[in-house]
Order: sequence, then structure tokens, then C-alpha cells
Amino acid sequence: MANIWVTGASSLIGYGILKSIRRIENPNNLIGSTIHKNSIAPAFTDVCIEAPVSGTEGYIDWVISVIKDHNIDLVIPSFEEDVLFLTNHRKQIELAEAKVVLNTFELVHLCNDKWEFYLKLKSNNCPYIIPSSLSPEFHELEKEFGLPLLLKPRQGNASRGIVKVLDKETFELHKAEIGKKLMVQPLIGKDDEEFTTGAFCDGNGGYYTIITFRRKLSKEGYTNDAEVYKSKQIENAVLDICKILKPIGPTNFQFRMLNGVFHLLEINPRFSSSTSMRSAFGYNEAIMAVEYFLEGKIPKQPMVRNGRAIRYIEDFIYYS
Repeated sequence: MANIWVTGASSLIGYGILKSIRRIENPNNLIGSTIHKNSIAPAFTDVCIEAPVSGTEGYIDWVISVIKDHNIDLVIPSFEEDVLFLTNHRKQIELAEAKVVLNTFELVHLCNDKWEFYLKLKSNNCPYIIPSSLSPEFHELEKEFGLPLLLKPRQGNASRGIVKVLDKETFELHKAEIGKKLMVQPLIGKDDEEFTTGAFCDGNGGYYTIITFRRKLSKEGYTNDAEVYKSKQIENAVLDICKILKPIGPTNFQFRMLNGVFHLLEINPRFSSSTSMRSAFGYNEAIMAVEYFLEGKIPKQPMVRNGRAIRYIEDFIYYS
């Protein structure tokens, strides 16, 4: 039995990972941490720990103390801030004799700045990128991209902070932040032409396993409605991108389709909000990660069931 620690256990990604690990017959001891005193996390863990805010003073010392106090074998960071922080402190975690589920240092940092990410793919002639700019000139951008424009934060995820620009007045309100905080892109495709792909990558420019959903987003920017979608075109695109970036482990690719062509929105070098949905269709990347990073077991492509998933709000009751 392994002691597995999932950070951000009260988040959609965090408890999605925990629920997926619970699907296997061989039990593991699941430790979860969360900043929230009252949360859903205890429902999916054997031990639930209250956590300080990720990256605050003393955070790495707290991480090491949890590893030692609970004899942690494997650490799985679930959310973006922890992925970045633990990537920067990976050696200290490994010196504490715990393994950690992380993508490459280079990719984690590259994905933390969408403009640098765009430049990396552009310099490698990646055909799937969306044209982007840091120009503060509205008429220049309107001529190049057309309307509407999207002002996208260089950092962040889940569609937070994106501004849709239909006129110069809206553009002028945010103009000063272009370059420092925002980048500009054309709007590609429609809301019902968005796809999320999970691939377990091999670190050498390929992947072991893959699954794609055609999805609709919630207002919070997470997958709310998803249908299994099989596409050789997307599989080939993911492979081409892997050859450039060489990700390892669970990696999330997001696409939009326009006129039958797939365009890459972004990559999340970690688990995504679709993790629990994927495991329900037979693609359990949480178990793949446990076996790969803890035991060195190479994942094999599972048989993925066809179907559709819909998220809904549910009550969980703690009786006194």
C-alpha cells in the first residue's frame, strides 16, 4: 500500500484525481490537503490536512513536514500554483524520499506564460498555433485579425480574465495591460467546437495513451458537458506538438476547430478538470500516473467507452 498525497483535494481537479485512484481494487492510503476548513475533501481521503496557501512563506518546510509525518511515497499536485511551486522545489521533495508527479521543468515554466509558449511553437513552425500579438494598436489588430478580438491573460487558466473585444472603446479600457499582462488573439471557432485532449506523454516526443472530449465549458471555465470524440487529426496534432515540447506524464491539450482545422488554445502540463470524467470512460490517468511515477510501469492505451458526461451539483452530508 502506498501513501499518496494529493494537494488541492477540495478542488474539482483534486477530488477528481482522488476519485479516480479509488477506482482500482488495490487500495492506497490517500492523504489530501486543502486550505478550506470545511470542504468535500474528507469524503475522498483517508487523512485530510488543512494547508497554508501555496507558495507563502514557509510553504516548502510545511510540504517536507507532511511528507515525513505521513511517510508519503508520491505527491500529486492538482492545481496550477502547486505544480509551479513543486516544480521549483522538486529536488527538496526528492531528498525527503518522496516521488512527485510533475511534467518537465521547461514545459511547466513555458506554459506559465502564454506569450512565450506561443513564441516557442511559432519558432518551430507549429501549424496549430493561433496567431497572437502584443500590439496596442486597435486598427492594426482589427485589420490583421478581424473582430471580435480576445485579450487573453499571459498567465492563468480556465478562461479566467479573458476579455472579448467588439469595439475600440472596450479595447482602450485594457490597452495599457497589453504586453505586460495581456496578449491579443482572434476569436477562433465556436463554443460548441472546443475539444480537450488528455495524453500521457513519454518525455521523448510521443505519448503512450490519449483521449479526447468534445466539450462545453461552465461559466467558471471548466468542462461541464463532454462527449467522447475520436479523431486521428487531433491525435496527429498532439504527436506533432509532443515532438516539439517533449512533455511527460499527464498533459492536457485544448483545441478549437475552425473550418475543419484544429487550432491549439493552450496546454496544461498537469491533470485537468476532466480527470474524473475520463476515468469514468475507462481512461484512468490518475492510476497511470501512480503506476508510472511510483513503479515505473508504462501505461497502455485503454479501451475508451463512447458516451457523454454532464456535471451537476450534488450534496454530501456529514452526519454528527
